[in-house]
Amino acid sequence: MASDPRPFKIPQSVLVVIHTPALDVLLIRRAHAGNFWQSVTGSKDHEDETFAQTAVREVQEETGIGCDVGTLTDWGIENVYDIYPRWLHRYAPGVTRNTEHVFGLRVPEGTPVRLNPREHTEWRWLPWRAAADACFSPSNAEAILLLPQFAQ
Repeated sequence: MASDPRPFKIPQSVLVVIHTPALDVLLIRRAHAGNFWQSVTGSKDHEDETFAQTAVREVQEETGIGCDVGTLTDWGIENVYDIYPRWLHRYAPGVTRNTEHVFGLRVPEGTPVRLNPREHTEWRWLPWRAAADACFSPSNAEAILLLPQFAQ
């Protein structure tokens, strides 16, 4: 009996707002999703992976940035939202909502970005308000708008 090579996604994820001390925010454009600009996001790989471990792994995988070059901060915010219908098949039957834990990562100006081309096609740094306006996801935009109070 063959097993499914892709296990169901865990409905617990992270959102990491990567920013400079000047509050410029890194946005990355998703491959195969039109004009979908976002911060780093990703689901836990396994149940015992902490949200902080997920954040460090996802930042490295998606941008090539090691969190040790900056300061990773748990903002203590969780967003719970409905999973987009087109992505429900990735989750176990009956799973319809995801919990997203928010972090900030302050990095030095000029930190190099190396995208994973399977996931993202472009990157850009924008001032925080412009970055919030450019985001596809409402929870991502809301997190970026909170940046000035968490970046202290």
